[in-house]
Amino acid sequence: MFLAMGKSGKKRILLKIGSNVLTKETNQISRGKLEDIARQIASLKDEYEFIIVSSGAIAVAKQFVQLESNGKPINVKQALASIGQPHLMRIFHENFWELGLLTSQCLLSYSDFKEEESKTNIKNTINVLVKNNYIPIINENDTVATDEIKFGDNDKLSALAAALLKVDMLIIATNTNGIYTKESIEARGFQTIKETSNIEVLKTQIQNAISMHGTGGMTTKIDAAEIAQKANIETWIVNGLNDNFIVNAINNTSKFTKIILK
Repeated sequence: MFLAMGKSGKKRILLKIGSNVLTKETNQISRGKLEDIARQIASLKDEYEFIIVSSGAIAVAKQFVQLESNGKPINVKQALASIGQPHLMRIFHENFWELGLLTSQCLLSYSDFKEEESKTNIKNTINVLVKNNYIPIINENDTVATDEIKFGDNDKLSALAAALLKVDMLIIATNTNGIYTKESIEARGFQTIKETSNIEVLKTQIQNAISMHGTGGMTTKIDAAEIAQKANIETWIVNGLNDNFIVNAINNTSKFTKIILK
């Protein structure tokens, strides 16, 4: 029997995982990385509740099929997302289930965040899932929407969801040790900006950092952090390629960027 909604007393983290992390920058989804994420969530579940925004449906589909199309490239990507999404959820389920973690699928579109009724339904459904120890795995419904494919690899979606669901922290897992200073990028030294509340300064620091599989780059991550900051949510940009990256960030034993409140 499902329990009604209610505050658990745990801190709520929204974890956004990009395609580059899920594939460990290869051409296929890494079960080892999903095991790493599941193991960390299992170790933290007494103190934290997790909501995940995950890309990767198209990357999964490319492992199985090569589509031909008479239409636009965007339609091929939508079709790939449709093929890949159930496989992505199956891989999540298998890896999380082994550690006693329950998962659920939530497909959303940006238009869902524009209607009050839709927003209320999203909030109520996800709160019930979390209350009953299910981890919602959110992805964009790419079959009917093109925003994620075109813009930001789910970065904006994660920020909108974080604000709607009143999370305590947004963690964006990417393939760098946070945001690097402009000078260190130019010198190939890659020094991490450890903490800042100034989004505008960050925007002047970044360079092109678009990954092999993802489409987000650092620009959309900073835009996401700006949305979160306006909702009074701190954003951490961490290197998801490293093992134990969530726990290490929480324990402050790794290099990452904290975008704190003003």
